[in-house]
Amino acid sequence: MSALFCCDEAATWRRVYEKYWDVVEARAKDKKPKLLQLDKWYQEKLPALISSRPDKHLTQPELVKLMEWKLTRGKFRPRLQQLVASNSEETIQKCSRKAFNLLPDVQAAIAELSTLKGVGPATASAVLAAGAPELTAFMSDEAMESIPGLTPIQYTAKHYALYLEKMTAQSAKLNKVDPQQDWTPHKLELCLWAMTTATKQQLPLLKDLNVKGSRTQKQTSDPDSEQRPAKKLKAS
Repeated sequence: MSALFCCDEAATWRRVYEKYWDVVEARAKDKKPKLLQLDKWYQEKLPALISSRPDKHLTQPELVKLMEWKLTRGKFRPRLQQLVASNSEETIQKCSRKAFNLLPDVQAAIAELSTLKGVGPATASAVLAAGAPELTAFMSDEAMESIPGLTPIQYTAKHYALYLEKMTAQSAKLNKVDPQQDWTPHKLELCLWAMTTATKQQLPLLKDLNVKGSRTQKQTSDPDSEQRPAKKLKAS
């Protein structure tokens, strides 16, 4: 599944991107009926809400719904939903406002959001990706599995930094060869999620896609990937 990430052809990435909603719809029909509605909200409505505010921030209901989206799109862990819901409106607004103000220091923003109950680097990255997709990407399992050197997955700030570094470099590389120059780390995550999900679920949507790997990018392991996986965290 790392073939797409190592691909240096922007046209191939765009073909996958154009199939994103088809994959979401197919996945929603397969035991995840709320996925399409939640994903539309996260990808379209939430970014518009955040951007419309003079000081970017999230409300308590928005963070709760974002967690519902995250758990529906990936692994379901109901305890996280309860923890996130226990944060007050005032705390969430204050913390998320400070996090967005810390950008472009993504690591500082991740650390700030991770002070909220039930929020770890993965959920924090989802918050930031909704409000600053040009700088950040959601830390999804599907995307990380697609990148050489990032397995085994660790839900830590350090692992997210490695992931974002690779995503940022790849989006910059695609923008050099694509006249549209609209690639962001967030957009790459959508592509990697779609490709991995279609492959795992044996969906025919991307079956005929011929992905050619980069001739210059070596699939070598990152030294950090040789470490033992971190203990399972309560929040992600």
